[in-house]
Amino acid sequence: MSLVRSADDPDGRVVRRGPADDADARRAPSEASPAVHATGLSKRYRRSVAVQGLSMTVNRGEVFGFLGPNGAGKTTTVKLLLGLARPSGGEALVLGAPAGDREARRRVGYLPELFRFPHWLSALEVLVLHCRLLDLPRGRRELVSREALALVGLADRAEHAVGTFSKGMQQRLGLAVALLGEPDLVVLDEPTSALDPVGRHDVREIVRAVRARGATVFLNTHLLSEAEQLCDRVTVIDRGQSVATGTLAELLGGRTTVRLLVTGLPDRWWNAHSSLGRWSRDGDWVVLETGSTDVVPDLVAAVVHRGGQVAAVVPEHQSLEDRFLEILREP
Repeated sequence: MSLVRSADDPDGRVVRRGPADDADARRAPSEASPAVHATGLSKRYRRSVAVQGLSMTVNRGEVFGFLGPNGAGKTTTVKLLLGLARPSGGEALVLGAPAGDREARRRVGYLPELFRFPHWLSALEVLVLHCRLLDLPRGRRELVSREALALVGLADRAEHAVGTFSKGMQQRLGLAVALLGEPDLVVLDEPTSALDPVGRHDVREIVRAVRARGATVFLNTHLLSEAEQLCDRVTVIDRGQSVATGTLAELLGGRTTVRLLVTGLPDRWWNAHSSLGRWSRDGDWVVLETGSTDVVPDLVAAVVHRGGQVAAVVPEHQSLEDRFLEILREP
């Protein structure tokens, strides 16, 4: 069992579910489908187009990164997938059912970017309340709640009122609520935006644990470092459209830059090795853009054979941030 909390409701209302409903929801046909499959998904608000012809597939059991600059349409897409907004065009399937399907929603855990809990409740009371809405047995509610608080690093604040929590602590509490009931799909909208480095590290470990038990994580983030460390595949969205999709290796295109500091050879000695890639000069350094660093040993041997001296070799892999900016600038 799991729960969905609406981003449209600032008080974080949830959908109630029970064991019998979950059993019906876990029928075999949907298990063979992708966790998310969207085709031509669009959303228009009067004259403003938030999402335009978006298509993507999220496989079961993977951490999928949904990347894009602010205002690209990421949160709107999440709302469409969860049935919190109606599409203007296209369609989406979530856990094998149409987006917004009641049974499928019961198997989705959701951490919105913006949410609130009653400030007068303690952290433990917030989680016990959600356990009641999940129809967990009365005797297990406090135990499950305390385990969730321990998982997100709030075990020692269980009895403290939410109103005394920092923004980062409230973010941890929201994550604990989203993970109650071990959902099949966990949708996290900017889960580390309010956290310090320790908190971000803890969230990464939690996400890895969720994947390890076979669940799917849909990670909506603008922090590229998070995507590099966590995601199996990513989609980059800009102005409501998908502009790139694939594994990080595919997205980066296997491009590698090698910087060499060579002396003892005539100018433009690298013309003899033009087949290895694209050459350029950067001050005293010579720069080679190539597909793999595997060519470096033979290149160094050739330079030495011709009487040159190699003072330094510095391989540089393109970062996701550099590639991300490059993709957004492409026409």
